[in-house]
Amino acid sequence: MSATTITDAAAEPAAAVRRALAAARRRHLLVLAALAAAVVLVAAVTLSVGDVGISPARLAATLVGQGDPLENLVVFTLRLPRWVTGALVGLALALAGSLFQSTLRNPLASPDVIGVSGGASLAAVAAMLVFHATGPAVPIAAFCGAAVVAAVIGLLSWREGFAGQRFVLIGIAVAFLVNGGLGYLFTRADVRDAQQALVWTVGSVNDPSWAETGLLAAVLVVLVPLAFWLARPLSVLALGDDAAHGLGVRPARTTIGAIAVGVALAASATAVAGPVAFVAFVSAPVARRLVGAGGLQPAASALTGVVLVTAADAIAAHLGDFQAPVGLVTGVIGAPYLLWLLTRTEGASA
Repeated sequence: MSATTITDAAAEPAAAVRRALAAARRRHLLVLAALAAAVVLVAAVTLSVGDVGISPARLAATLVGQGDPLENLVVFTLRLPRWVTGALVGLALALAGSLFQSTLRNPLASPDVIGVSGGASLAAVAAMLVFHATGPAVPIAAFCGAAVVAAVIGLLSWREGFAGQRFVLIGIAVAFLVNGGLGYLFTRADVRDAQQALVWTVGSVNDPSWAETGLLAAVLVVLVPLAFWLARPLSVLALGDDAAHGLGVRPARTTIGAIAVGVALAASATAVAGPVAFVAFVSAPVARRLVGAGGLQPAASALTGVVLVTAADAIAAHLGDFQAPVGLVTGVIGAPYLLWLLTRTEGASA
């Protein structure tokens, strides 16, 4: 066999790998483009459709400052804050769920499943019903509640590192305790007060203010780059602790950092919108299936979360004569997925 033949034979596997990587990159870019187009489409529908219909041409004119007073009121005061808040909440929850699932390597590791979002709800409801708090004190209490619950779960599950199964099981137990606390508060509260606090059990972006939306956006300016930066060390960590050490990644520090960022993302979103169910749970798995690859997939996960929340809110806004909370719609979407996942996991283990 000649040297040329040997060289050609050795080059074939490398060429195949390059073609596979190029195909994966093309698919990734196509998925991101499709998700971005879906975001724009849902935004256009949300801002155009309603009791006051606005044509696409008039919507474009309004967005660039050429709308009449009624169009400006409908778009900038009523519809745009709701869509922007929903988009930011979806982005934050999707990245939080992706960080939890990638770090703990468990598809059930999600803030709403393991009680982190429930902790925010319990703290917010307690602030309203027990301490009669109003205004910014309620979302601050929600943020602190999520952080405290996450810290409790972390302390109870830490055994020289986080094991995904132990973390999730303890989180589910804590979630039951949180739900019990919510039930106790509601049964002891006045009916009118309980009705006002009910939003903190389902999640809603029905009546956001630009101040709350701006505060959430400012927090995400810090947290989102951190989530994207964690993609590489988490992909290395998936190879195992020994390999991660060899490649310069510290497993314990990376795990704690990823969970901390995930908790902050989930707490920030919940402090503004309440516990929007299943968004953190389903966004990352859907994104990974679309991309056809594992890992964190932060961009695809974030866009999937934005599409899910804004589309669900558009549906909720037109379900009937009342403004349904978006959490009701996402719960209807996410619950069948949870049942399917549990059934598939049980069948696989059997």
